[in-house]
Amino acid sequence: MKNEYLPYPAIIEQVGEETYDTKTFYLKLRDGRRKFRYQPGQFVELSIFGYGEAPISITSSPTEETLKLCVRRIGKVTEKLHALRANDVVGIRGPFGKSFPVAEIKGKDLVFVAGGLGLAPLRSLIKTAFDCRADFGKITVLYGARTPNDLLFRDEYEAWGHNKDTELLTTVDTASEGWQGNVGVVTTLFTKTEFIPEKSVAVVCGPPVMFRFAIRELLKMGFAKDSIVVTLERLMKCGIGKCGHCNIGHKYVCIDGPVFRYSEIEGLGGAV
Repeated sequence: MKNEYLPYPAIIEQVGEETYDTKTFYLKLRDGRRKFRYQPGQFVELSIFGYGEAPISITSSPTEETLKLCVRRIGKVTEKLHALRANDVVGIRGPFGKSFPVAEIKGKDLVFVAGGLGLAPLRSLIKTAFDCRADFGKITVLYGARTPNDLLFRDEYEAWGHNKDTELLTTVDTASEGWQGNVGVVTTLFTKTEFIPEKSVAVVCGPPVMFRFAIRELLKMGFAKDSIVVTLERLMKCGIGKCGHCNIGHKYVCIDGPVFRYSEIEGLGGAV
């Protein structure tokens, strides 16, 4: 039986530059005989030996060979991680948390609503849906960031947009020279496409203010509370329900989530 409190050594195979403060790390367990197994929406505890650890949502899909973590530089651990290069070693604990309800949403249209770094955990389910395309209906990705330079995974947009029955719309709060797309918060994209709420599931992740307005608009459009799925990984710390950092009402995000249906957390302080 594995000890979930002990990190597995993992080798950084590649580092991808997403934005000025965000990178994607491609990892492989140092014991190359087995693959790190997880489900979309789960997270890991990433250790930088001698510095500490941090909870990081998994960006890759289980359909991919390499474990990918998209990480913003915002503290001591992530600062050190951003200084690492290919062939350096980190520690991985997990996977932890509740995943997206993939089996339950098969056959549904999927509406992804992401703000900023919130696209990172959603990418795991987006890629899963693309790789199992026959299992889902229309896929709509609505993504907003502060500026064009803050948009994540830009090299994947063309491939996403060319998937069958798929729509990708992006927006920014502040346009820069040459930006030809939408300007405004992500909810301004709702009027630029069409949903059938009765046959759709909305999956939401982003900053707290984005959560509130996105969920409010989805409810107005007719989405049922059970048909809005959110991931709250931003609140986590220890990953095992001991530190209390992620407590919202009677739930702990790290063990009861980070994925929730909106009906599970409606009214809980600090949730959205």
